Amino acid sequence: MHDAAKAVLHGRRISEYVTCGEVAAAVLSKSGRIYTGVCIDTCSTLGICAERNAIFNMITNGEQEISKVLCVLSDGAGGAPCGACRELMVQLMPNGKYRDIEIMLDYAAGRTIKLGELTPEWWIE
Repeated sequence: MHDAAKAVLHGRRISEYVTCGEVAAAVLSKSGRIYTGVCIDTCSTLGICAERNAIFNMITNGEQEISKVLCVLSDGAGGAPCGACRELMVQLMPNGKYRDIEIMLDYAAGRTIKLGELTPEWWIE
């Protein structure tokens, strides 16, 4: 997954209003397929996070259940998904299923956390 995310990590300016690729993400579906996405930033808040972009790629390809998620920043570090990304995962896998999604926080250290730990009391439950 980490290699797949790094392979699409290519920050670039598309126009004076849009940049992309400063953050990349990979999602492992329940079927074992890996889907990737990059962040797309716009000056009018119409952008999207890399994690949601990867999730939408997964949905576009006919899947909706997530096992693992990781993101890679331009400096190689990782991190936790933002609230909007967490919200999407919860809504895709309600009834507590989202709680078992594994989030890679630090690839180098092998540090992971379950989405249920990041999102213990979500409104949908």
